[in-house]
Amino acid sequence: MDYHLKPLGKSCSSTGKDFVPGEQVHSVIIEKNGQLVRMDFSEAAWTGPPEGSVGEWKLQVPEAVAAGPKKIDPDALMQYFEQLYETPNQVQEKFLYVLALFLVQKRRLKLEGSRSEDQTSYLQLSGTHGEGNFDIRDQDLEEAEIEALQQQLNTQFLEEWE
Repeated sequence: MDYHLKPLGKSCSSTGKDFVPGEQVHSVIIEKNGQLVRMDFSEAAWTGPPEGSVGEWKLQVPEAVAAGPKKIDPDALMQYFEQLYETPNQVQEKFLYVLALFLVQKRRLKLEGSRSEDQTSYLQLSGTHGEGNFDIRDQDLEEAEIEALQQQLNTQFLEEWE
């Protein structure tokens, strides 16, 4: 059988006082209404396992882990890409190109080929989840410009998704 229990709580089940890193905590599993529930108690509030407990253990509250850089969901980026593709304008065309390159790198778009039309090159892409065919005009950007556009996109996405 698989059991799905919540991780260590942020506060004592008895007193409501927040746990601090390094503090000793007693955890128990009890059955309530046919469900297994985890409860966590501070050392000071621990009076022994509650009636009906199934299991118990003692642990130390871990140190807080520094949050790393936020990751952007490729599926959400794909939705944004499709929106930009549907309503292109000259300002967003460079963003669309950089976004397409990023999604190819993240394996959310795949490069099917390229074509030229009136001395303009196009990347031919398709989504890895069956999304249509996309022709993206090659912007012939310098590496520094690509990095600047990537930074602008990252900033925009993180502000929108926080």
